[in-house]
Amino acid sequence: MREPRFWYPPRRGAAPLLPSRLLAPAGWLFGMAGRIRRRRAVSERAAVPVICIGNLTAGGAGKTPVALTIAERLMAAGEVVHFLTRGHGGRERGPIRVDPARHSAADVGDEPLLLAAAAPTWVSARRPEGAAAAVRGGARLVVMDDGFQNPYLAKDFSILVVDAASGVGNGRLMPAGPLRERIDDALERAHAIVLNGRGHAADGLAARARARGLPVFNAITRPVSPPDFAGVPLLAFAGIGRPEKFYRTLADLGAEIVETVDFADHHMYSERDALQLLVKARERGARLVTTEKDAARLTHAPVGSARARLREAAMQLPVRALIADIDTLMALIADAARRARRRQS
Repeated sequence: MREPRFWYPPRRGAAPLLPSRLLAPAGWLFGMAGRIRRRRAVSERAAVPVICIGNLTAGGAGKTPVALTIAERLMAAGEVVHFLTRGHGGRERGPIRVDPARHSAADVGDEPLLLAAAAPTWVSARRPEGAAAAVRGGARLVVMDDGFQNPYLAKDFSILVVDAASGVGNGRLMPAGPLRERIDDALERAHAIVLNGRGHAADGLAARARARGLPVFNAITRPVSPPDFAGVPLLAFAGIGRPEKFYRTLADLGAEIVETVDFADHHMYSERDALQLLVKARERGARLVTTEKDAARLTHAPVGSARARLREAAMQLPVRALIADIDTLMALIADAARRARRRQS
């Protein structure tokens, strides 16, 4: 899905555009349905602490890099961490443990393949069943990538990741705007906010969070061991929530980008897509580069296919979130995990 342009007005504080005003009743119904669902749901507690990395808006906030960073810090502290995710875009409903050697993005989604490279990862449409499967598989702590709005599995610590450059857009609920739920409802359940990237669009949200006593942390997404792009013309392509963030990262690394090609978030590349990208790169005399998430969608492409050639030809850029004052955030998570374990004992 591509985000509608009217979700993010060109000027902060601008009046909502006509499509947003026309869709406002549908947004009200969406928000009310979510509130009723959360109110009526019976939350189940896992046998281990559950840390949730979620967001307020549809796509593009940078949850997965934050989840990876936090999980790596927890594992370095001795925790046995398993990831739990719905597996957006995959056909498997689970619970199933992701096997990158066997599963493709069409099976489990792209993000679970990235998570599984760092720690055992479970895909489950029913989150309590997924958490139970992770515990049976040896998990001592579960990190959820997304699922903040899912009311059926109780969370011991929830982090809302917000894109600092785009904030909450026009502040309206889907489909009139990008919000998954009302801001105040979300802040009532959150334990911390991470503002990801540069910009001031989320300053108002941060102020509202601090007024409630919620800690707010700043983060930037940075490549892991970035290659040297000096003197290399690049054709960059991406099918993520906000491709411009990827291109900005490349530019910050000194890359010479001769062309960019955008696809919808979670786009599954076809043979035609792959062939067109290969031809464009050859015509421009450029090297192909993409995100780690996009590369995951090209795994298990048939040998000799255009998709297999594209995966082999394209450089990929793995990233992690660098969180300012992360020791304070990790201490809050550790306290929440200790409280959960005392309650479970």
